Amino acid sequence: MTRGQGLYEFTSDINDWLASQKVQTGLLTVFCRHTSASLLVQENADPTVQHDIKAYFSRIAPEDGPYIHNYEGSDDMPAHLKTALTQVQLSIPIVTGSLVLGTWQGVYLFEHRVRPHRREIVLHVIGE
Repeated sequence: MTRGQGLYEFTSDINDWLASQKVQTGLLTVFCRHTSASLLVQENADPTVQHDIKAYFSRIAPEDGPYIHNYEGSDDMPAHLKTALTQVQLSIPIVTGSLVLGTWQGVYLFEHRVRPHRREIVLHVIGE
């Protein structure tokens, strides 16, 4: 469950799931089953990075834009635009049973809606 707009790191949840799969070498697919939230691999050392990313996307897809679609509220169409500019699927290599992420990289759900939402993430691994 998100608490509203922002970036939510869930790398440790992925690592826990991956450990239970006992895959040493392979490829992990992370998929977000939504059109108003997305996925990012981003720096996890300095929280100002997440702040600046959120601020940037708010500037390029503002809530008060001239949108026709507003069925679910004024934050819905900007959320769709932010998702279109990012991604809903990531592919991350696995080597020696671990995700091949850089030192400061983490996996984030990027919630674009103002209200809290329950988001579903699908993990799929191929390997041995």
